[in-house]
Amino acid sequence: MTGVSFGIRTGSYGSLQQLSNGGGGGGGALQNHAAPVLLRKPSKLGLSGYREKEKFLPFVRRYLGRKRVAMMLLVALALLVFVFGSFTVNREGSGPIIDPYAESTIPFVDRRTGHAVVMHLPRVEDRQKGRGSLGRKTASRSGGRSRAQPPPVPARSHRRARPHPLSRSDSTSPKPGSVPMGHQCKKFAFPPPPPADGKRIGPRPCPVCYVPVEQAIASMPSSPAISPVLRNLTYIHDEDPVKSEQHGVSDFGGYPSLTERDDSFDIKESMRVHCGFVKGHKPGRQTGFDIDEADLEEMEQYHDVIVASAIFGNYDIIQEPRNISEAAKKNIPFFMFIDEETEAYMQNSSVLNSSRRVGLWKIIVVHNIPYADARRNGKVPKLLLHRLFPNVRYSIWVDGKLQLVVDPYQILERFLWRENASFAISRHYRRFDVFEEAEANKAAGKYDNASIDSQIEFYKREGLTPYSVAKLPITSDVPEGCVIMREHIPITNLFTCLWFNEVDRFTARDQLSFSTVRDKLMAKADWSINMFLDCERRNFVIQAYHRDLLEQMPPPASPAIRARLSSTIISTSGRRAPVKKGISSKRSKSDRRRHRKVTAGTRDRSSF
Repeated sequence: MTGVSFGIRTGSYGSLQQLSNGGGGGGGALQNHAAPVLLRKPSKLGLSGYREKEKFLPFVRRYLGRKRVAMMLLVALALLVFVFGSFTVNREGSGPIIDPYAESTIPFVDRRTGHAVVMHLPRVEDRQKGRGSLGRKTASRSGGRSRAQPPPVPARSHRRARPHPLSRSDSTSPKPGSVPMGHQCKKFAFPPPPPADGKRIGPRPCPVCYVPVEQAIASMPSSPAISPVLRNLTYIHDEDPVKSEQHGVSDFGGYPSLTERDDSFDIKESMRVHCGFVKGHKPGRQTGFDIDEADLEEMEQYHDVIVASAIFGNYDIIQEPRNISEAAKKNIPFFMFIDEETEAYMQNSSVLNSSRRVGLWKIIVVHNIPYADARRNGKVPKLLLHRLFPNVRYSIWVDGKLQLVVDPYQILERFLWRENASFAISRHYRRFDVFEEAEANKAAGKYDNASIDSQIEFYKREGLTPYSVAKLPITSDVPEGCVIMREHIPITNLFTCLWFNEVDRFTARDQLSFSTVRDKLMAKADWSINMFLDCERRNFVIQAYHRDLLEQMPPPASPAIRARLSSTIISTSGRRAPVKKGISSKRSKSDRRRHRKVTAGTRDRSSF
């Protein structure tokens, strides 16, 4: 074996370099091995460029090395991909963004009006198969019954805007039905979808763009909206109503016959219809839904906006509104209707005192309630607010289990005034077909199944059909009726009167009769309802549990118990907690065995 060195490899070409201190024989051997390098294509840099390159490459090899050079190349490539991707996203930022929430939607900004509009579309897999998939049945998210996908939301119509007298007349003042220049709602878009969470599969709230309270107040129309066809609406009064037909109508509703029911859907310029409170000369006075005179006088005062709710049968716990502006606290009264049973509970629990106020809520006690069903009694103020408050322009109804967390002016601006609508209600987050809603009510035991079947069969004989794309631009037949926003004009008053008559005649499940009344009125007048997304409703109200469910839940731990538990967790996090002296391990084991026996016996007894 000779002592000839074979040189070192270069970092770029992988060839052998000749050593400067090699001998003649060694040099000849190296020259022979290095001969193939001369066959490469000569560099275009020339001799001087080649020498500069040979000087630079050892520097790179010395300070970086082969692995670091590769790492730098990978980092540079990653930066290029990131920059290119960001540029692509920015270019496509004005396009549709898929809504991550419970409903399949695409929010976008209408360039013509500047509004944030949400388009309801089928799921991605259904859209890939064409529009014909709208009527196809697909499995629901819960893995239960199948349902058809809802159709897209059509373009929204706008009525003529009317300036508010308090708003400025110059061009800088906001106009009703539009978003002020430079406001965040001009470029409102939904955020990216939240991360998937298998523990939370139910509906979620989605973002809603509200204008500031001052701008919302300024956008209130100065005059009432024009009521189509109907101009004058009066109500039937009968001191001694007589039941003429075998139907589930009540004395409070006046026993309207089927012929009178059919005539009430024929809209004319002047109409006289049944609308509850048939007995007595005035709602609240000897009508079966009686209210104290002092409260009636306050309810007859003029208000631009009111907020109303009700708790009957001690069914819910009063929820205090939050985030209410000082202007709303000063100008918008909050009325809570309760019965004597709820009043007694609130007085015994020291919630209600002589002031008849609970936070912002003014408590109105109702005497001689007309129905035995507490939920049906709640439909009286819910649907007949225009009769209880004859001098109110706008109202927001909120079920007793809901907590209002957005200012009423902002809610009305977003869902009524900006949309140029006179009635707004959210649609159900999952069901949009009355037949599916009826089956869901029966499965959940919401009402007597025979009564639900009788109501649906009656509507079928009148022509009710399952929901389909033929009903567009109507997007749903099933509302989530826990929140209602309305302007008190003749057409909306007629709608709620006839809706209440259906609740009085059939079941108290108002979701089943909503579409029948709506479609009959829309067939006679150019009028529609703003049915917005349920996730938007969940943005401004928080739903609480009913009282019976809350009483079944374990009480929350006191602060002292929580502090003791937290100290125990801290003490056992690093090592075992110290055991008190004087207690033998044998005794503790016997106690544990006895505890297991008692627990097992309790479990066995509770299973029968």
